Amino acid sequence: MKFSSRKDLLFTLAIFGTNIFILAVTGYGISKGNITTHGYWVVPLVLVVVIALFWMFFGTKYELSSERLFYQCGPIKGTIALERIREIVKGRTLWVGFRPATSRKGLIIKFDKFNEIYISPQTNEAFIAKILELKPDIIISE
Repeated sequence: MKFSSRKDLLFTLAIFGTNIFILAVTGYGISKGNITTHGYWVVPLVLVVVIALFWMFFGTKYELSSERLFYQCGPIKGTIALERIREIVKGRTLWVGFRPATSRKGLIIKFDKFNEIYISPQTNEAFIAKILELKPDIIISE
């Protein structure tokens, strides 16, 4: 089952604000002549950063199968075997650590002994119901 990532206002403003600022500063520098012909290498770099940020914003998704959880956040992707997942913390935000997410108040998935990952599916309840259907011994906490 596939789950898209929830997008909240804070993350949306951060991504779009950063991209607009980067593009505006670069465009202003080019229009005022502050960037010489030797400095035009900055333009492709800026475009790569803008594209990467939009890819992460629009390309964040999760997929549950009978054996694994697959996550993707732009170019960053990976899998976690369901048997490795031991606990899910609901409705909290992980501010430090690995976060392939575009929203706050998501799910902290604890796996192995000390590893954890933060995700933000469209609805936490639907994701939890599906993962408990696949592996009922996962601990759900708030």
